[in-house]
Amino acid sequence: MCAVGSSKVPKANKMSAAEHTIETSFMLAPMTTGPNDKHNFGAIATGLDLDSISDIDVAALSNAIWKHKLVVVKAQKHIHPAKQWDLVTRFDPKAPQVHSHGDVKSFNIKGGLLTKGRNVTAIPGVENVRIVGKGFQGKIHYGLENLSIEKNPLHDWHAVPLAEEEFETGHTRFQRWHLDAPLYDRDPAWFTTLRCVHRPLSPQVTVHWDDGSGQKMSVSPGLTAFFSNVQTYGLLSEDEKAFADNSWVEYAPHPYMWLGDSQSSPNGLGIWGDGKELSLEQVGEYDASKVKRYPMVWVNPVTGERAFMVHGICVRRMFLRRSQEEDPVVVDGLPEIRAWLRPIQERVLRPEYIMVPELDEGDIVMWANYQLFHSAIDYPSKMGARTMHQANIGASIGPTGPFPVPVVV
Repeated sequence: MCAVGSSKVPKANKMSAAEHTIETSFMLAPMTTGPNDKHNFGAIATGLDLDSISDIDVAALSNAIWKHKLVVVKAQKHIHPAKQWDLVTRFDPKAPQVHSHGDVKSFNIKGGLLTKGRNVTAIPGVENVRIVGKGFQGKIHYGLENLSIEKNPLHDWHAVPLAEEEFETGHTRFQRWHLDAPLYDRDPAWFTTLRCVHRPLSPQVTVHWDDGSGQKMSVSPGLTAFFSNVQTYGLLSEDEKAFADNSWVEYAPHPYMWLGDSQSSPNGLGIWGDGKELSLEQVGEYDASKVKRYPMVWVNPVTGERAFMVHGICVRRMFLRRSQEEDPVVVDGLPEIRAWLRPIQERVLRPEYIMVPELDEGDIVMWANYQLFHSAIDYPSKMGARTMHQANIGASIGPTGPFPVPVVV
């Protein structure tokens, strides 16, 4: 079998500690953890001004995101959204100069699950910076007048309903565990950037798994949760690692449309049941050459770490083998695919592995899409408005696994 794709990886300039001290203008500090925490990623960057960031600092910040997987850049309240997009393009200057999900008009038409019950709004003049929020955004917000973002509760797509009166008391859930990826036509962004413009600060809400496990955790409202798929990979048995290293998946064309009326598990990870997906005929016209096939394991180009990166809700076919010499077993039954993935991915879905970084107004959280999953966490509207600016760019070079992905069999 011949291999498709490139063996190249995103280029990042590795720097010694001495070079970092001498040549960069900012400081990095690992995020603090509690005695029960097992998550091992995240750093805080101080001393940066994204209005005037140098090429050296852009390269160092890129390296820091690959290394720490998530970096919170403090105190960027003063910057215009155009500067956020400028940074995103400088991280990957060879990438097509458009958001990974395309232009707003196309996204609102083809976004499927991602745009259900809402319209995506962009910053005028900086369309690739999207507003992620809730409630009234102000009389004038970067040219948008009296914008109010109204949408259904984020848990509305869960198969197990959450009563409105429970939600109003602060009982909430993870919306959907995912990476930011179109999974059709364009490759996932290396990094996503999310700037906190405004969010409610209190009271805390309690995230419940609501899956019978009894697990829960308290967090501040308006934030995003993360877990590391490097740690997911580390929790695999040696036999499971052999499968993961040598196997790959094929995603559905226009995957978020293909999901149709599918519903999520109440913990936000995976689909509950099956049969609500659209047929390929119902999805409509698509280009087979733009259907994405990715390895199950993605290799970090800076650290060499391996991450189990399968966006399970969108997988249509799975190709399993333990070694390069084996012919893969093709699994195309959705119940079988999801039954194979669920116990692997749920191992890390525990409070001790989940990080919810605190953000002050003006802070920008930047994370490595090729290493982490994340989820929004909803809160009752009475707590106040939320305004975030999100931007990423479809990568110039897609994910690379331990071995090339063979041609479809």
